[in-house]
Amino acid sequence: MNRIMGGEMAAKEYLSQAYRIDQRINAKLEQVIALRGLASKVTGTLSDMPRADSPNVCRMEDIILKIVDSENEINAEIDRLIDLKRELRTVISAVDQPEHQTLLELRYLCFKTWEQIAVAMAYSIQHTYRMHDQALRAVVVPPNGRKCACMGAANTPSCVVGG
Repeated sequence: MNRIMGGEMAAKEYLSQAYRIDQRINAKLEQVIALRGLASKVTGTLSDMPRADSPNVCRMEDIILKIVDSENEINAEIDRLIDLKRELRTVISAVDQPEHQTLLELRYLCFKTWEQIAVAMAYSIQHTYRMHDQALRAVVVPPNGRKCACMGAANTPSCVVGG
């Protein structure tokens, strides 16, 4: 759920966009794997039996085209993710405290869990949460910060950013 106040996005939601795009990429990759599996199951059979009236002789071609289209979509999403991560890196590097930067990078660029972050930084989970709150207060979302990294030229989103 987006909480946009005065046209500006909350820092946490702004930083969380990369994770959502990464999830979408992974889902699309799973779809391509399923299509490839389907393509490998398509076999021709030789028989002296009469064929159906309208057999789909282009079935393999259709599957391959769907795979190519899906891979093109994935590549476009990856490009958007890379651009967004570059933008997020700039925003995070503007935070004054290096510990806060590290925490934000681990969470929003590396997609680490709170437990993994606490272990990596040698802090208790409670202290990690407190530091996260402090770090979020230090984040300055750019005035033109995108609501979604998938905004197109027509300013229409091609994905939904969740909360």
